[in-house]
Amino acid sequence: MTGPDDLLGLFPPGTAQDGDGMLRIGGCRLDDLAAAQGTPVLVVAEQAVRQRARDYREQLAARWPDSQVVFASKAFPCTAVQRLMVTEGLWLDVAGGGEIVTALAAGADPATLVLHGNAKTTEEIELAVRSGVGTVVVDNEDDIDRLDVVVPAGRVQGCLVRVIPGVQSSTYPAYATGHSGSKFGLSPAAARQAISRIEASARLRMDGLHTHVGSQILVADELAAAVAPLAALGDYPVYDLGGGLGCRYTYTDQPPSLGEYLDVLISAAREHLPPGARILIEPGRSVVAPNAVTVYRVTTVKPGATTFVAVDGGMGDNLEVALVGQRFEATIADRVGGGQPVTVVGRHCESGDVLSANVPLRDPKVGDLLVVPVTGAYCYTMSNNYNGARRIPVVLADDGDTKLVVRRERWDELLSRDL
Repeated sequence: MTGPDDLLGLFPPGTAQDGDGMLRIGGCRLDDLAAAQGTPVLVVAEQAVRQRARDYREQLAARWPDSQVVFASKAFPCTAVQRLMVTEGLWLDVAGGGEIVTALAAGADPATLVLHGNAKTTEEIELAVRSGVGTVVVDNEDDIDRLDVVVPAGRVQGCLVRVIPGVQSSTYPAYATGHSGSKFGLSPAAARQAISRIEASARLRMDGLHTHVGSQILVADELAAAVAPLAALGDYPVYDLGGGLGCRYTYTDQPPSLGEYLDVLISAAREHLPPGARILIEPGRSVVAPNAVTVYRVTTVKPGATTFVAVDGGMGDNLEVALVGQRFEATIADRVGGGQPVTVVGRHCESGDVLSANVPLRDPKVGDLLVVPVTGAYCYTMSNNYNGARRIPVVLADDGDTKLVVRRERWDELLSRDL
């Protein structure tokens, strides 16, 4: 049986309960917030995100002074969230043209953007070069072909070459990227050929190497294992060691602390990399996932062999359960912890539209607010219009004040692209 303290440990730092049991996130009562913004709504604890960004920046610099934290925008590619990262001194990793556009709207210096992608289009490369994106991560030789054509004479584009480190991680298969056969990056032999081509180009500059093992990784040694394969390719000014640190979605998850992860990673860097190099890391999920929650309204309670509690959202705003089987916990907003096991399901016409199976809820009723923690990563990213659902709003909560930073999609916008 889980109690309030167990559940609150999965919520953003500073989460509290009022005397009537109602949860406060960022000092804001969730019933007031839901009344103002409707449901579902994604609530971000702003100061918790800012503090996590600062912790990353300060703790990395303490271990390797010539370093830079680059937020993986793909985890939460919302302009307001990118702006938070920029104001906290982080660079932005952008995966495609849309994330370049939002990063620039967020006020990012284009020189601090790092462009990724295993299938960059000519249009995206043109946008990156035109916008002054500082670093392009070369994932294949076609990237080099396009860059050689697109970069104008007299300009030099900084490049990193993405290397497959050959690390088999213990994360979900869909999140693994560092194993032999990954669609991302180049084998060491192919990387050497790409390096030679970049070094021979008058329009490209070989800044260094990039690697990434995967996402939601709970074993720090797996992340550090990618360092030696990079070092084997030679000495360069920059080594981007990727991101991937996992976070605690449920009671049994035991991710390394930030300090434990950085200790292991930088120990490997000291052993294998040149001491004068600059190190980049690209955290995403571990910065934002624990610092946001999604608030739903219960629409139906269906008793039976399995009691189904249905809410007004689901796989339209949280695709991670259906995509990889990620476990999420849940609670009634003013009755935290305890209760009988139910299955929380969404409104979409798929049997796989399950938010949380066999989760204890205390006396759920139609009209209750139901809260799912740890939804700050990839939920906004993969939101969709399945069954004509409107994409949900994003609210920053801070010191009792709320700021709507993404409004709810309107019905007429579902028709806006029809001709």
